[in-house]
Amino acid sequence: MRLAAVALAVALAAPAAAQTRDTLTIGITQYPSTFHPNIENMAAKSYVLGFARRPLTAYDADWRLACLTCETLPSIENGLAERETTPEGKAGIRVTYRLIEGLRWGDGTPVSSEDLRFAWEAGRDAATGFGPAEFYRSAYELIVVDPRTVTLRFDRVTFEYASMGDFQPLPAHIERARWQADPRAYRTRTAYDTETTNPALWNGPYRITGVQPGASVTLDRNPAWNGAAPAFRRITIRTVENTPALEAQLLAGQVDMVAGELGLPLEQAIALERRTGNRFRFLYQPGLIYEHMDLRHDHPALGDIRVRRALLMATDRAQISERLFAGRQPVAHSSVNPLDPMFDPDVRQTRFDLAAARALLDEAGWTPGPDGIRRNAAGERLSLEFMTTAGNRAREQVQQVLQGMWRVAGIEARIRNEPPRVFFAETLSRRRFQGLALFAWISAPESVPRSSLNSDEIPREATNWSGQNFGGYRNAEMDVLTQTIPEQLDVPQRRAMWRRLQAIYAEDLPSIPLWFRADAHVWPQWLDGVRPTGHLNVSTLWAEEWRAR
Repeated sequence: MRLAAVALAVALAAPAAAQTRDTLTIGITQYPSTFHPNIENMAAKSYVLGFARRPLTAYDADWRLACLTCETLPSIENGLAERETTPEGKAGIRVTYRLIEGLRWGDGTPVSSEDLRFAWEAGRDAATGFGPAEFYRSAYELIVVDPRTVTLRFDRVTFEYASMGDFQPLPAHIERARWQADPRAYRTRTAYDTETTNPALWNGPYRITGVQPGASVTLDRNPAWNGAAPAFRRITIRTVENTPALEAQLLAGQVDMVAGELGLPLEQAIALERRTGNRFRFLYQPGLIYEHMDLRHDHPALGDIRVRRALLMATDRAQISERLFAGRQPVAHSSVNPLDPMFDPDVRQTRFDLAAARALLDEAGWTPGPDGIRRNAAGERLSLEFMTTAGNRAREQVQQVLQGMWRVAGIEARIRNEPPRVFFAETLSRRRFQGLALFAWISAPESVPRSSLNSDEIPREATNWSGQNFGGYRNAEMDVLTQTIPEQLDVPQRRAMWRRLQAIYAEDLPSIPLWFRADAHVWPQWLDGVRPTGHLNVSTLWAEEWRAR
């Protein structure tokens, strides 16, 4: 009787215990290289900061543009957006945003128009190195209407005028003096990196309360948050760059979930699901995630389109997708995903053709040497440095497969990988890689790739290394398209321009396209409310909706 009573008491108490769960530990594979919202783009930073800060607008899980810190999305119809002529006589638009009432920084200071003004001032100064630079160039004036309302004046009209992208308030009372002292040095002196746990930096449902560089970030509820109360008292984000080790920590209960945005490779998650049954919940989310290889266009060999095309033709992408990813990652032929409304199904498709790849290399003057590796007339080997994020098992497997495929064509790949925080913050952003760099671009719906394809966006010291055209790609027509597509409000005409952009991409190969990635989300059975978006705006931007059951 006594044992039965104890068992009954435990059974009755179990649901209540589940309801009192108030901590969550998340595993990801990268650690942010900076915590500043506007300096450098890195998925790990976006994921972590999604808990602790809020931009003006974002695309939600239904791919609809929504206000996060503003009251109402501006439109021509509601009068918050108004066409006008700029002082230079150009067609422009003014857009008015009003911050939601009660929004505060973690130290209790109200988030105000001054915080938006500071973000705009810092972004307008090229020495600061904010990205995307085009936004700040176009937003030529910011007018403070009242403590919660600003009007931005843009020198061009775009179809996405209501989207502010990553433009967001920055705490002027903390950061302005640091920036004014030396805009060029600001990126190394920002409180976001020197005082990351300062509550005044954060205006989201959580604030960062602890950092172990390279290892973990701790977030606690932000008492100054006036939105929906988050369910978890504390969230810990652990960085485990080696994906088998991350899986082991999940199985050992050291992490509760693995973030799909930065977690287990697809094939590893599929195998894990087969082994563990219903112990975890799995979701395979297709998305606007473009896995590709950036390449140096000023490299003596890679600057030749024949060599770039030979690399692509010597790569059996369909076989790799089938063998490594169970065929769940469709082959890419440009940077535009089939899920995107502007995808062109008739874009040129380059198939695996080893004989054609060899013929192109012959034509380009690269002939086989005694060891099978090709050489040019000067005797230089066709040997390419090949980099990616160290510890990502899927990418490292892809590297090994590609290395073997290319060797058959006479191309040597020298693998040299780095931790993600170094790879993204230093090697890519300062254009220090010497050959090929394997990584992914994550975009929003119908996101014009100006930052990665326009020649103005090649990172350089003069702009404090802003921009994401890491390979140094230059094409005059692509420059025009990436500048003018946003300005075309007529959808059929814009679609035609998108078709041309994709045609140039498939012909010119600014990067080597691989496939469009699906993310594998692994959650505990007791977690509800996480809605992966499948695009640039991460699920953590809605973390207050997450619940334990």
